Amino acid sequence: MTRDFSQFLPPSLQQSKPRELSLLEQLGWQNFFAQQISAEDLDQTPPARVIEVHRSGLHIRGEGIDTMLPPDAEVTVGDWVLYDADHPAASRVLERKSLLKRRAPGHDRAVQLIAANLDTGFIVTSCNQDFNIARLERYVALCFEAEVDPVIVLTKPDLCEVDEREAFATQAATISDRVPVVVVNALEGDVTGALAGWCKPGRTVGFLGSSGVGKSTLVNALSGTDAVATQDIREDDSKGRHTTTRRQLHLLEGGCVVLDTPGMRELQLTDVQGGVADVFADLSELAEGCKFRDCQHESEPGCMVLAAVDRGEVDAARVARWLKLAREDAFNSATLAQRKAKGRALSKLVREVKKRKKS
Repeated sequence: MTRDFSQFLPPSLQQSKPRELSLLEQLGWQNFFAQQISAEDLDQTPPARVIEVHRSGLHIRGEGIDTMLPPDAEVTVGDWVLYDADHPAASRVLERKSLLKRRAPGHDRAVQLIAANLDTGFIVTSCNQDFNIARLERYVALCFEAEVDPVIVLTKPDLCEVDEREAFATQAATISDRVPVVVVNALEGDVTGALAGWCKPGRTVGFLGSSGVGKSTLVNALSGTDAVATQDIREDDSKGRHTTTRRQLHLLEGGCVVLDTPGMRELQLTDVQGGVADVFADLSELAEGCKFRDCQHESEPGCMVLAAVDRGEVDAARVARWLKLAREDAFNSATLAQRKAKGRALSKLVREVKKRKKS
């Protein structure tokens, strides 16, 4: 039996006639991943995508593949693997197109992988007490660093007056001129139409944000089903309840893949220096003109950032948020680098001890 490898090849090598998307393409298979493998290896280790992450293992899907892999902290939802049926634990993870990660809650400062290979990140917040400009900036920095296109989605506009809704949208738009802002009622509005520009066949989009902002409701609206459970927010403080308990990919009928994630009460940044600089590009540019290279932008003479604040050209609160994010990222990243350095030093010591014992 001759196997059809056309779905794994770059578009230039495929037939030009229109055809329906294969399951792999519907799952988000792109030329970026196809270039990492050879046709000779496909029979032994066909590609499959991680669509769910459980404590007990990783759920993967591919052409003729729907199975579980052993749990692996270094693999996350959205990853592509070359499935080794004989040795599932040895299935190789392909290079990622993008990776969202954060510093995990706790004191050990470990890194938690959120999702891999997203094309667009919908940063969801509702038009109520959940709206927080500082938190939105964190998510945008996360997406910028990963080279995921961020889109801010404001939900539940029916909970406020028109002028309040417009104020929320205006404030969100000040974060970056590179980030579109969309206002949509997930229960009654045209969600598919509002997000159609990003939810295209073969693309992977993900909903990010706090609990109770409507992420699962948006997934249901796009899919036209009630496959994802939802809950109402608490009336006293507009806080949400955790409904989604695991990160999961949903394959839509039109060929788009949608990621639903549990709400994150804490988003500690790590290794996103470039992303923070992109969010606050104007402040980063001002900082380049400071008198001292290590200027902390607090009280130093010749600080261009403070001068802009004094002239009323820059919002002092925004500067404070920028400095907080930059310092948080530097602290978390430095801690991670130190831990890696210690690990390498320990491994080197072990090798040296083994050599001495042999001699």
